[in-house]
Amino acid sequence: MTAASTNLGTLSVLDRPNSYIGKVVPRPNLDRLMQGRGLYVSDIELPRMAHVVFLRSPHAHARIMAIDATAARRMAGVIAIVAGAELATVITPWVGVLSHLKGLKSAPQHAIAIDRACWQGEAVAAIVATSRAVAEDAAELVSVDYEELPVVTDMRTALDPQTPVIHPSLGDNLAFERNLDAGAVDAAFAGSDEVVEAEFIFGRHTGVTLEPRAVVADWNAAEARLTIYQGTQAPHMVQNIAALHLGLEESAVRVVCKDVGGSFGIKVHIYADEMATYALSKLLRRPVKFVADRFESFNTDIHARDHRCWGRIGVKRDGTIMAFEIDDLTGIGPYSMYPRTSAIEANQVVNLVGGPYATKNYRARARVVFQNKNVMCQYRAVGHPIACSVTEGLVDLAAAKIGIDPVEIRRRNLIADDAYPCASPSGLRFELLSHHAALNKLVDMMDYDALRSDQAALRKKGIHRGIGIASFIEVTNPSAAFYGVGGARISSQDGVAVRLDATGSVICQTSITEQGQGSESLTAQIVGSVMGVSMERVRVILGDTDNTPYGGGTWASRGAGIGGEAALQAAKILRRNVLDVAAAILQSSPAELDVVDNAIVNASDGLLRIELRELARIVYFRPDTLPPGIQPELMATRHFVPRQYPFAFTNGVQASWLEVDTDTGFVKLLRHWVVEDCGTIINPQLVDEQIRGGVVQGLGAALFEQCIYDERGQLTNANMADYLVPMSGEMPDIDVGHVVSPTSETELGAKGAGEAGTAGAAAAVANAVNDALRPFGAVMTEIPLTPRLILAALRRI
Repeated sequence: MTAASTNLGTLSVLDRPNSYIGKVVPRPNLDRLMQGRGLYVSDIELPRMAHVVFLRSPHAHARIMAIDATAARRMAGVIAIVAGAELATVITPWVGVLSHLKGLKSAPQHAIAIDRACWQGEAVAAIVATSRAVAEDAAELVSVDYEELPVVTDMRTALDPQTPVIHPSLGDNLAFERNLDAGAVDAAFAGSDEVVEAEFIFGRHTGVTLEPRAVVADWNAAEARLTIYQGTQAPHMVQNIAALHLGLEESAVRVVCKDVGGSFGIKVHIYADEMATYALSKLLRRPVKFVADRFESFNTDIHARDHRCWGRIGVKRDGTIMAFEIDDLTGIGPYSMYPRTSAIEANQVVNLVGGPYATKNYRARARVVFQNKNVMCQYRAVGHPIACSVTEGLVDLAAAKIGIDPVEIRRRNLIADDAYPCASPSGLRFELLSHHAALNKLVDMMDYDALRSDQAALRKKGIHRGIGIASFIEVTNPSAAFYGVGGARISSQDGVAVRLDATGSVICQTSITEQGQGSESLTAQIVGSVMGVSMERVRVILGDTDNTPYGGGTWASRGAGIGGEAALQAAKILRRNVLDVAAAILQSSPAELDVVDNAIVNASDGLLRIELRELARIVYFRPDTLPPGIQPELMATRHFVPRQYPFAFTNGVQASWLEVDTDTGFVKLLRHWVVEDCGTIINPQLVDEQIRGGVVQGLGAALFEQCIYDERGQLTNANMADYLVPMSGEMPDIDVGHVVSPTSETELGAKGAGEAGTAGAAAAVANAVNDALRPFGAVMTEIPLTPRLILAALRRI
């Protein structure tokens, strides 16, 4: 042990020389996953386990007149065929509303439809058999007599008097409306030199996770206890809701979440077929497994982003932005999703439009309407891509109108980096952001002036390339002000328990979950840094409501900012306890000692005093040798929830460099840049790859992904051949840079980064396409930017 040049005990965990924070270290679960030893729900097999297949409505809206399962019940291996009314005796319906979203309404939704199917794909019966193959064969023999009903598919006419009302008890098809009027909007537009307006259209799409939704429910009648194995982002939320609707105590439900093959917000909701699986296990008193196939995923995984948003912007000739105004319309399917509700995305659009800019004049209306399509709800970067595309699209259109460079108009209007804390016109409170520092870094990274020169030279040769810029803010670290205030039992806190085991290693139990983003790694890095132990001697346990502290799980970019802070604080308490015991053993004082490299050392000179392994041996096996009155406590638990600010906002800026083939309408992505300020960076590689993954999903929305319905409410491309997703061959190099503005609400200073890439990617691409097509006078405000749309804008078709 070499002598230390400073008193290690006085250093912050972020500054300690052996800290893992800010360093690239291998994921603790990497070897296991690379060796194919991951445990996913599909891998789980239990004694007497049955398999369920759901018979789903082929109609978007139909009355269920009769179900004849006589022939199916005679098949060998069929255990039960259960319709909605029978299952409703076991599980109660739910209504997806939040009290703070005034006026939000929805009809009760059942686990299996009872009287009506309200979208193509809604389950009308469950076929339970000894194998999935038998259940699928039996489903072919079940006959359902439907009476087709009028369908509501077009959000633009959903509120017309002549349009049928999907749920007559609700009075109309309006689920939610929000109006906001801040500043002096009319006067600001009247005082503008130019006013530019446009309608922005966003294609409905979905998450396409590698692993589909899957659940195994195991009701143990002897213990009157239900164990749910599920790929979910929020185990404690699932525990609470399953208990509530099955009439159980929360302690009678255990949720186990092992490995998860991607979530992106898709797996943070409560789905009817999953609730039905829980209920079937209880009804049949045996384990039941449901795994969605890809067709079911397209028809029943939540969709997102289906918005039509009219907007306008007023500007002075010097580029000063005077005001924004929007009118957003979105269709959400026949129900508001439970428990987060389907109004959150539109509400976020209202909150976030114009957010990076200094103008205080802002008017917005958002309307959310019911349709006979699959349910829409939160997906990665909820509302952010819509708000960013509308805001940045309007800013670029205004810049073109007054003849100012897109970077320059942003420099003149972005909130100054020294203006914080401040608030947006929609009431969002910003602690500390860095729009100008981020923009300056982006311009340097992409060599903006040189790109403009290249663009001009290539245009003379008939090559049309474009540059698109998009600034954004991102909501992270949500507090109880997000869902708890509205009555949803979705925890805004996270908890971590740490203990020193008998070999001197650290066991860490955390309420956040691992969806592939690196929760295990960030937790181990924080705990290892605080405790002074090597990464290989930190074991992280997560995803089990019986064995982890209560918490919200992983969603809304909260894992590092909330779960990470809980880990830091728990580890600090354990470290203090370890030093107290060490001081007693060594006849020293805790202030004179530190923990470094798996050992107790002198804080002054780093001299080795006792290995942690030896300290643990004494505590666990020879406590009789400790001085009188010493009671070692080698375990600590801490929870953390944000209090000072409802959210920790991050910010960033993206740029796209692309080429448009004006003969074919195809877009070739050449380069993409991101600068993100997510506060303290725990693992740079994980953060950058999170951002790159988010960018790819945003690029998918910009160019490829769309759930296409016909006028009868039929999803016409529910397969991987017709629903396009971005592939590696289409993706550009994605360069990532950072500005660091830590939040002062936590010692760790971390915000979030999981959704940042998705927030601004589509806006940057759309602006770049418009930039490329500017010589033709074509303006595109609809995504995905398909070749057909581009050729139509160019009047080639």
